[in-house]
Amino acid sequence: MRNLALQYPYAMEQAEVTSFLETYLAQLHKALETADLEALETAILWLRDARDRGKQIFVCGNGGSATTASHFATDLGKGASYRRQRRFRIMALTDSVSTITAYANDVDYACTFVEQLMNFAQPGDLVVAISSSGNSSNVLRAVKYANELGCRTIGLTGGDGGKLASLAQLNLLTWEPHTGRVEDVHMSLCHMMSYYFMSGE
Repeated sequence: MRNLALQYPYAMEQAEVTSFLETYLAQLHKALETADLEALETAILWLRDARDRGKQIFVCGNGGSATTASHFATDLGKGASYRRQRRFRIMALTDSVSTITAYANDVDYACTFVEQLMNFAQPGDLVVAISSSGNSSNVLRAVKYANELGCRTIGLTGGDGGKLASLAQLNLLTWEPHTGRVEDVHMSLCHMMSYYFMSGE
């Protein structure tokens, strides 16, 4: 097989691409190393407690964090529940486009998650809020309401954690300013939590 790299006519541009990729990976490794395993262990215990007590788990986030929330809910709701006696009752507040857009259009985008919690959440439930900045207003309002209701709250944040870091009862902070790498780490953390349960717990 011929080496495609040798055929590439723009060696300087290729070198720049290679350098970018190598730098990104190196910085991603550093970001992953900031994971607080003790906090992650607590999050797993809270998830297990919610499952075993039949409590509802809600997950929310915006943009890339919305897809992470949906992915996490699928991993626990299907991957860690299918054909198992103990199942997760988990709901991603990001998944109903009609509900989100109705509140955003008719009321205010900031209420898109909290209004859903007002419909479904009960004391003792668990709310997982994902925000790379930690300052998304709809996420903050949801967590504030959940705290007042008597739910447990977990935040997945990046950078300095924003307002969510102190609002959530448990915060999983990724010490990294780059949004993409924060989202990479958040997905890894969600996979670590999910695959703990998928592995047989």
